[in-house]
Amino acid sequence: MAKLKSDPGVLKLRAQGACHGIEILLVGAFGVIFIMLFNLLRPGEISIVEIFLISMSIAAVFVGFLKTQEPFYSLIIAEQYLRYEHKYGYWALTHANFNHAGIPKTDQTLEKLELNAVGIKLNDTDEFLLQLSPRIAGKLLIEQRHLFMQAVQKHCKNGNCPSEWLSEDNFYTSTNGRNFNGLIAMFANRMRHLQQLTGYDLLLPASVLDRNIWDFCQSLNTWKRNPRVFIESQLKAKSQNRC
Repeated sequence: MAKLKSDPGVLKLRAQGACHGIEILLVGAFGVIFIMLFNLLRPGEISIVEIFLISMSIAAVFVGFLKTQEPFYSLIIAEQYLRYEHKYGYWALTHANFNHAGIPKTDQTLEKLELNAVGIKLNDTDEFLLQLSPRIAGKLLIEQRHLFMQAVQKHCKNGNCPSEWLSEDNFYTSTNGRNFNGLIAMFANRMRHLQQLTGYDLLLPASVLDRNIWDFCQSLNTWKRNPRVFIESQLKAKSQNRC
């Protein structure tokens, strides 16, 4: 895959859950300091209410800190590529390699299940795997396993679950005859199983999106049809609504 060039006309999206990290951290820290000083300056033992408040403040500090560790932008969309930013790296795919997006569903039984994520169908999985680093592949295998297992469990209610669905092999041969091994092969096997279960190769969890999964799915498909018009309209709307 060719190296992605910087482009001033790109759409940078921040996950809803990543907003206000600094504010939450500062409020929590102020709460801890205030309660500690209050108890030092007054006689008597600490009350249950004060213990609860300081616990909530410490939790706010922890949550705020975690939010600040995430990339400021989780997704970058340009005319020629889509890029997912992660604190352990990134993955990217070209506009030509993007087929379509949808909400992954498992419907082998009468009861359907929608995963809380946006699914992406690729045109060429080899192209995607060649630019993927082992570090982020390993992290995504762990982080997205719960979504994958939701789809697996839906197909295994009778207990007859294929063993390869429960563990990813560290060797993979693509339909084009290209061999992969290690973490990249494990990720490739996960993609293959996910495609069998849902029809999609990649998942973008709701937690990394700046809007709900249905709106974002529609946005990606609009980007596919006319990337320039989509980015221009989104940049205009984004300037009027910042988190």
